[in-house]
Amino acid sequence: MNALAATNRNFRLASRLLGLDSKLEKSLLIPFREIKVECTIPKDDGTLVSYVGFRVQHDNARGPMKGGIRYHPEVDPDEVNALAQLMTWKTAVADIPYGGAKGGIGCNPRDLSKSELERLTRVFTQKIHDLIGVHTDVPAPDMGTNAQTMAWILDEYSKFHGYSPAVVTGKPIDLGGSLGREAATGRGVVYATEALLAEYGKSMKGLTFVIQGFGNVGSWASRLIHERGGKVIAVSDITGAVKNPNGIDIPELLKHKEASGSLKSFGGGDSMDPNELLVHECDVLVPCALGGVLNRENAADVKAKFIVEGANHPTDPEADEILSKKGVTILPDIYANAGGVTVSYFEWVQNIQGFMWDEDKVNNELSRYMTRAFHNIKNMCQSHNCNLRMGAFTLGVNRVARATTLRGWEA
Repeated sequence: MNALAATNRNFRLASRLLGLDSKLEKSLLIPFREIKVECTIPKDDGTLVSYVGFRVQHDNARGPMKGGIRYHPEVDPDEVNALAQLMTWKTAVADIPYGGAKGGIGCNPRDLSKSELERLTRVFTQKIHDLIGVHTDVPAPDMGTNAQTMAWILDEYSKFHGYSPAVVTGKPIDLGGSLGREAATGRGVVYATEALLAEYGKSMKGLTFVIQGFGNVGSWASRLIHERGGKVIAVSDITGAVKNPNGIDIPELLKHKEASGSLKSFGGGDSMDPNELLVHECDVLVPCALGGVLNRENAADVKAKFIVEGANHPTDPEADEILSKKGVTILPDIYANAGGVTVSYFEWVQNIQGFMWDEDKVNNELSRYMTRAFHNIKNMCQSHNCNLRMGAFTLGVNRVARATTLRGWEA
C-alpha cells in the first residue's frame, strides 16, 4: 500500500473513532492548495534545462503550513500529498501551531553542480515567493536539500519581501538557524523512546537496539542511545550493515563512516546482510531510513518488542496488523520523528522574536514537548481503546477538526 493510501486509511479510521461529520472529514482530506511550477535554468555549459517544482499546502487551520522541500528524481505527486497531510497531523500531535505542507523539485541533485542547484533553487523561489511566507507557509530541508538550500531560498525571498529569516527553517546558524536543529529529529526519537519505555518501567540502560539507516536521524539516535547506556547491536545504511552482540562503539563507527564514507570493513563489528537487520534479535527496533520497509513479507519474523518509527511510513498497514497481533508495541512516525519539526518551530519563534536560545534550552524544550505529547497520546489510547498509532492520529485529527470547526468552515 502506498504512502497516500496508508495515510488516508489511518485518517479515516481516526475520524471514525472520533465520530467526525462526513462532510468535515472530506474537507480535512482535500489539500488547501497545490502549486506546480516550471523551473528553467541555464546549465553550466549554457544549455537550458527545465524541471517541475511543486508545493502541496494541505491545511492551515492551526497556523502557517510547514514542511520540507525535497530534490529527488522521483518526486511523486501522490507521495508529496501524503507527506503534506502527514505534516498536518504531526504538527497537531506535537501541539505546535502549524499546518502541513510538502514540496520539491523533480531533479537529481547529484547530477547538478553547486551553481546549478543555486540557480534552480532561486528560480523555484521566484515562482512561489508570494505563496510562502512567515505566516503562510514555512519550508524546511528534506531529502536532497540542506541548510545551504534554505539560505538561497531566504536570500531570494528577501529580495521581494525584505529580510525575513523566519520564512524557512533548518538554516545555517549564521543566518538565524537554531542550535540543536541538526540533531533534533534523532534526539526527539530518543526522548520519545524514553517516554515509551518509562510506561513499561524500563530505561534505555542495558536494552538492545537495532537501527536501520545511519543518516542524520539514525546516526544521532545511535549516538544518544549509546550515551544513555543502551546497547546498539546492529546498524545499517545503503553501504552495508554491521553487528556486534556486545554493542557497537558508536563514536568509533561515526569516525569510520566519516573517514571511509561507508559502514563496510568497520573493525568493531561483523558485517551482516542488511535484509536480516530488521528481523535481528533485539529489544527496540528503530527504522530511520525509507518507508515501507516492514511489510507482510518480513513482519512475522520481527523479534523486537518495541518499534520506534524514526522514518516516515516504515511500517505497511498489513505489517501493522501482523505486528500488533504478535504484541509488538509500535511508536508511530507522526509522533516519534516530530522532533525535527518541533525544533524548526523553536527556530521560527527565535527568528520572529529576534532572540536566540542556547542549546540546552532548545533540548530541554524539545524534551518537554515530546514527553507531553506522549502522555496526550496515551490519554487518547485510553479514551478510544486503541493502539499508539490510532491514539496519535485521533489526537492530531481531533485538534485540526476542532480548530477548523471553531474557525467556521461551513460559512
